[in-house]
Amino acid sequence: MSKALSKAKGFKKSKSGTYLSIASTAFGAIGVAKQAKKARTEHDTLRLIDAAVSAAAIVTGLAILYRELRRLGDDDVLLG
Repeated sequence: MSKALSKAKGFKKSKSGTYLSIASTAFGAIGVAKQAKKARTEHDTLRLIDAAVSAAAIVTGLAILYRELRRLGDDDVLLG
């Protein structure tokens, strides 16, 4: 049981966990796009700035996750 528990704890550091993080972060981009579209139609500058900052955070997060995915390489926690 402890071996399975240690594998579950290492899921976040695995390729599968990283792919899941990338997908959930990219899914957040849909909400930001809707927010930006609504802000543009309402001419709300403050919401548009908020959407731009959120989009920058999503892009940065995806870049960090991509870098982590490349670093993982073949030493995946769940495979070994």
